[in-house]
Amino acid sequence: MSTASIARRRQGPVLPGFGLTMGVTVTYLSLIVLIPLAAMFVRSLGDGLPHFLSVAADPRTLAALRLSFGGAMIAALINLVMGVLVAWVLVRYPFPGKRLLDAAVDLPFALPTAVAGITLTALFAGDGWIGQFLEPLGLQVAFTPVGVVVAMVFIGLPFVVRTVEPVLADFEKEVEEAAATLGASRLQTVVRVILPSILPAALTGFALAFARAVGEYGSVIFIAGNMPYHSEIAPLLIVIRLEEFDYSGAAAVGVMMLLGSFLLLLLINLLQAWSRSYERR
Repeated sequence: MSTASIARRRQGPVLPGFGLTMGVTVTYLSLIVLIPLAAMFVRSLGDGLPHFLSVAADPRTLAALRLSFGGAMIAALINLVMGVLVAWVLVRYPFPGKRLLDAAVDLPFALPTAVAGITLTALFAGDGWIGQFLEPLGLQVAFTPVGVVVAMVFIGLPFVVRTVEPVLADFEKEVEEAAATLGASRLQTVVRVILPSILPAALTGFALAFARAVGEYGSVIFIAGNMPYHSEIAPLLIVIRLEEFDYSGAAAVGVMMLLGSFLLLLLINLLQAWSRSYERR
């Protein structure tokens, strides 16, 4: 055997079975993800391209998409800030009831979405525990777009906390001490040392929270009010079109949501890659 062939064999994977596992992976992803998405694209054009364009340009569709994506973006930004703060407190400070608070962060994961929606509505309605104090001040939460954002914040917070928490736990305190010995203030240490290190994880949590909020249905419809052009979310509009037997119209709304989510998540992934390359410099 020549030296070149031995070198080529050494360059291969250490563990065998790449061909088989890659084939199973592609087949599984095709059956679970790619084929259903392709079927939705085809179904959205079932009544022709003019019908698809009319559904996509319908003011009711645009208003629902604006609320779903705009509310999800606002909720994800709120969770980005507050999630990092919650993760910092859970990692850095010992206090009574810490385990209870840590477990409470995961409640939106375990709680049925309908239960969450009913609970939030009961809290923020005009006669609710919180709403009865807000509405006299002119702040109405339930049955408005604000209620939609509140529900999205509730279901998205754990994604940021659980993504940032392990990064903060592994962050070496010696780096902070070195920054302090070099004359950096606490604010400079946070901004120039800690935040760049957790930025990729924070962006990942932001993307997960945004993706979950965009497609959220159960916890939103109870508190949203579901008024067309005002507090109607895109997933509810899909259900309404299905009930009207407008399957191609429902698929068209789904395609609009898919394209919007894909573009935003692609932008977030590019930001993650940029932050990682900036961190290596």
